[in-house]
Amino acid sequence: MKPLPNHFELPDYGTLRAEDAEAALRAQIAVNRAEIERLLDNPEPSFRSLIEPFEGLQARLGRVFAPVAHLNSVTSTPEIRAAYNTCLEALTEYQSEVGQNARLAEAYAGILAHEGPSLSPRARAVVVQTLRDFELAGVRLAEDAKARYRSIMQELAQLQARFEEQVLDSTQAFSYPVEDAARLSGLPDAVVARARMLAEAARTPGWLFKLDQPTYIAIVTHADDADLRRDFYEAWTTRASEHGPDAGRHDNSSVMGRILELRQELAALLGFGSYAQLSLATKMAGSVEEVLRFLEELAARYRPAALLEFEALQAYAGRALQAWDVAYYAERLRLERHAVSEEELRPWFPLPKVLEGLYGLVSRLYGLTVTVRDDVAVWHPDARYLELADADGQVIGGLYTDYYARDGKRAGAWMGEITNRENVGGEMRRPVANVVCNFAPPDKDQPALLRHSDVVTLFHEFGHALHHLLTEIDYPSLAGINGVPWDVVELPSQIMEQWAWRAEVLPLVSAHVTDGTALPTEQLTRLLGTRTFHAGLAAVRQLEFALFDFRLHADPGRTSARDVQQVLDAVRAEVAVVRAPAFNRFQHGFSHIFAGGYSAGYYSYKWAEVLAADAFAAFEEAGVFDGPTAQRFRRTVLAQGGACNHMAAFIEFRGRAPDVTPLLRQDGLAA
Repeated sequence: MKPLPNHFELPDYGTLRAEDAEAALRAQIAVNRAEIERLLDNPEPSFRSLIEPFEGLQARLGRVFAPVAHLNSVTSTPEIRAAYNTCLEALTEYQSEVGQNARLAEAYAGILAHEGPSLSPRARAVVVQTLRDFELAGVRLAEDAKARYRSIMQELAQLQARFEEQVLDSTQAFSYPVEDAARLSGLPDAVVARARMLAEAARTPGWLFKLDQPTYIAIVTHADDADLRRDFYEAWTTRASEHGPDAGRHDNSSVMGRILELRQELAALLGFGSYAQLSLATKMAGSVEEVLRFLEELAARYRPAALLEFEALQAYAGRALQAWDVAYYAERLRLERHAVSEEELRPWFPLPKVLEGLYGLVSRLYGLTVTVRDDVAVWHPDARYLELADADGQVIGGLYTDYYARDGKRAGAWMGEITNRENVGGEMRRPVANVVCNFAPPDKDQPALLRHSDVVTLFHEFGHALHHLLTEIDYPSLAGINGVPWDVVELPSQIMEQWAWRAEVLPLVSAHVTDGTALPTEQLTRLLGTRTFHAGLAAVRQLEFALFDFRLHADPGRTSARDVQQVLDAVRAEVAVVRAPAFNRFQHGFSHIFAGGYSAGYYSYKWAEVLAADAFAAFEEAGVFDGPTAQRFRRTVLAQGGACNHMAAFIEFRGRAPDVTPLLRQDGLAA
């Protein structure tokens, strides 16, 4: 295996210690502070003498912080958690300090005034967006207001970390022993086998179930025992709340209220009427009214279909359904209508085959080659490091992967940055990302077997990774997903999902785990037929989350846990079809908006879904593997990072403004 090129600065996960990460971050912050002062001493700062070195300093700091932030998500220990929180405090203080550096802001403004006409469009975008960020950091505030801003940002960072920690702790605190084998009826064999292994490890009789995401989904979808489904539904939807089996131990009620209070105060401090207005200052959507109109109009289109779907489901079940019954009966109705079950199809989606097909797809679309490196240190035996090369053999970036659920790892799936592309001092640094999922792990005898919905998730996160890795922007602050409006950042991920639903692609990612036989054509056709199954119910669920998030942050008077519940109840009364029970505390575990960067931005999923469906229609028109169309998408969207007008970029790719019709057609609501 060839040695790693020196333009990769990869974390040494084999030796990285929490205390080392903290010391390294503090040392880099000290270097940055000294260097910024030195740069500002230049009486005639220029883009080359000031901005390029500053970009490098900020990128270097990011490379120091990223590993400890990543470890906190995938292998949380008391030591790592403590180091992460300490690092977060120091980094937040530094970022606020830099954002409010009036001398630095004035230097940027002067450079724009003097060099603006001669700067390249990408260089100019760096200056313009950084000046905007100075304004949003309170650079023009009075000194007492600046101090308050810094205090708010520090407390918010701590509270958001605490929110995520309490969700994780509450999830991991739950265990559910079962001694009666009859209660296991309907559950997949792999789930039962894993529960048996956990019981043996804990030296308890029978079976022991945890609350990891794969187990929860399997139980509410397949368990014939309604009480078992209810118990797990309650445990999942009351995590980190005052209700449920962990009631009050890791309660996020006060944390949510304080986060909202501080966000609204921050918005007011910066001159915005609400936190939602502040959020939109960096997004494609132009106003609060535009976002609400978008969501409400979509809800009006989808809710009638969702009502019909739920009516038919209850008729099939022969009774009124509780929330914990819906997935169970939906799976059976889907099986009856389409004669296909996600569990029955698992043997045709072993993870190695799915990955082989995914890598083949990105090769056909973008000319990329993916190579697994076994000479790079990782944080867990499940993790891998990949190297991506372009059609000419040039290495373009690296990708860590970590696919299986385990203790100490937060739920969900995500793409994260390790390093950004950088070419500002004559030395090229390639981007590195990570893709993390929570699939059911392999057993002793065979690899992990995915549901088709897991395949869609994997494609989604790989789309984010391609966005990060295929950037052609040399300035770290705008490379990859940096500087990209949050309501556009889901476009590359959601368009990748589209290929996971194509008859031309599914044979590439499927083969029976035991004999390698192809997924039978009849089964493939039936699977594709399920795409519109309960599309209305799925859409209104997402619209419920989006409207809840946006209305909550659009009203500056909503700053308590009671307010949160009232807003959610009102949105549910307007939009939801499946009624949540009174004990449901979904919001207490809604990390996307309280800890994950989607505050007043969860609408981005539906907004970008419109863009993605319309963009993929171009591939449908030209052919799903069409090289010129893929290269045009790469050039106009994936390569541009945050250095373009994203509506103009979409129009350049599609030839017109976005149209909602392809999404409605995809979901069976339009011809």
